[in-house]
Amino acid sequence: MNNEIAIITGGASGLGLELVKQFIEKNYFVCNIDRDFEKMKVLNNTYKDNYKGFIGDISDSAFVKDIIKEISNLGDIKILINNAGEPSFKLPTKYEKEDIEKCFKGLEGMILLSTETLKVKEEKDLKIVNIMSSAALRGNKQEAVYCATKWGEKGYTESLKACYKGTSVKVIGVYPGGINTEFYKNSRDYVSEEKQSTFMKPYDVAKTIIDNVTNETNLTVADIIIERN
Repeated sequence: MNNEIAIITGGASGLGLELVKQFIEKNYFVCNIDRDFEKMKVLNNTYKDNYKGFIGDISDSAFVKDIIKEISNLGDIKILINNAGEPSFKLPTKYEKEDIEKCFKGLEGMILLSTETLKVKEEKDLKIVNIMSSAALRGNKQEAVYCATKWGEKGYTESLKACYKGTSVKVIGVYPGGINTEFYKNSRDYVSEEKQSTFMKPYDVAKTIIDNVTNETNLTVADIIIERN
């Protein structure tokens, strides 16, 4: 097959879903990885061409190895977008072990997926796009564990850049501010619906990312910081 493949994690809703839609519009074959069975079922029924969904946990090493191998047989993986992640917005004394584990699944998945994709691509001709958060750039009230995760993702991203500098593997860090999605649905004591309504639209953020990632110049945008006007 001659498919140019974009892999997107967390593509069943929010920013991830917008990325899925817009990459399909750009004629990429999109492989969407998410663990929300019901939403993925709807997407599998909606997109018949240039799309394949994979339901599972990106922090599961065996699952990641299997799907990357399967995806590599569908065409040429050009772009990996590590977007999946979950928040936990609490005061420092309120965190429990499950909050920590939930937040760190995104970091684990980013590392596992990047590693396996680099292997099947033989460390050549690949763009790795790590979507983090402005929380990777500063500390925020009630975001101690979430910030710790995002700072870890930034460290991993910067290390990949250093490792593959001057090669055909390009690594891009993306740091968006607040996006108006269901990401905050369980955190109304921290982010009210009124405050969320002022956040950026997922369509606009996805378009900004894709415009920079798929530009046809002989240049690579290393970091994308996206903020509200």
